[in-house]
Amino acid sequence: MSQMARPTLDLDLAQLVADTETEIRRVIGERDPSTNGVYDMVRYHLGLDGSGASSGKRMRPLLGLLAYASIAGDHRPALPGAAAVELGHNFSLVHDDIEDGDAERRHRPTLWSIHGIPQAINAGDMLFSLSRVALHRLSDLGFSDARVLRIMRLYDVTCVALCEGQYIDIWTSEHDDAMSVELYFDMIGRKTAALIAASIEAGALLATDDDDVIRRYRAFGWSLGIAFQLNDDLLGIWGAEQRTGKEATDVARRKKTLPVIYALEHAASADRVRLRELYAADGTDRSVVAEIVTILERSGAREFTRAEAQRHRDEALSQLDAAGVADAVARSRLREIVVGVISA
Repeated sequence: MSQMARPTLDLDLAQLVADTETEIRRVIGERDPSTNGVYDMVRYHLGLDGSGASSGKRMRPLLGLLAYASIAGDHRPALPGAAAVELGHNFSLVHDDIEDGDAERRHRPTLWSIHGIPQAINAGDMLFSLSRVALHRLSDLGFSDARVLRIMRLYDVTCVALCEGQYIDIWTSEHDDAMSVELYFDMIGRKTAALIAASIEAGALLATDDDDVIRRYRAFGWSLGIAFQLNDDLLGIWGAEQRTGKEATDVARRKKTLPVIYALEHAASADRVRLRELYAADGTDRSVVAEIVTILERSGAREFTRAEAQRHRDEALSQLDAAGVADAVARSRLREIVVGVISA
């Protein structure tokens, strides 16, 4: 493993986000006036258009930078990888919005709802291409060709997994009763855990030649990714009710997340029949939503989902500890993110 070094910065998370966004702006750069429109679309989607709109938490690049810093110290050499991860994540979001027909993301209109589907597809493709361009700056910073190629291979394999997961998601949404609990875990492993695991693995890969440490960091990221999605599933049904008193958004939209899939497999026979009837009906009537949530709770779906989120969260922390990271500051920041994001 490479020589440990104390961080040159205090690893303030807001600073890491700001540094990542500066790196993304560097990648986007100043372009030919005739093509400015597509870059304006990219900036808009990323929340870098100067409007003050939400740009998301930048969790994936943060994790990669902290993984690198926990081993090597200063996070800044890993910024091209962080930018690539965030650009790549957002290409998938642009395409997801089109495929799901979502007209709003982060409380403002999605690209396709403003510019139409063809231009939004092209903007998503641009984000993917820019993510690849971002990785090439690693060579300029002195990383070896072999290491950069290994990062690129990891990135490409991860993008393949994302597409596989999206295929499963779309296919099962078009076929009644096609999704099982087992297949759901397979899908979120490809759609969510793969990118989080790759973000963290990339940070470790840039920082060390120790394959055991790299393996531990990937396992940390994988378990964290699963826990993250399951926690999101819980908040999508119960979080809004607890915090704001509003209806459960995921249920109102008839999303089939883990609690629903579990109930369809494990609820009493009469509840399974009723749940299918309710999910087949349109509308967001509060009484219907409340009945669905009651069936989910009666089936034990809430407890099962929470227990699985906690199990994967704890496994993530166990893998982080087993990696034997020496830098206490970066390690502490990683644990803060795990505990803060996974509130199950």
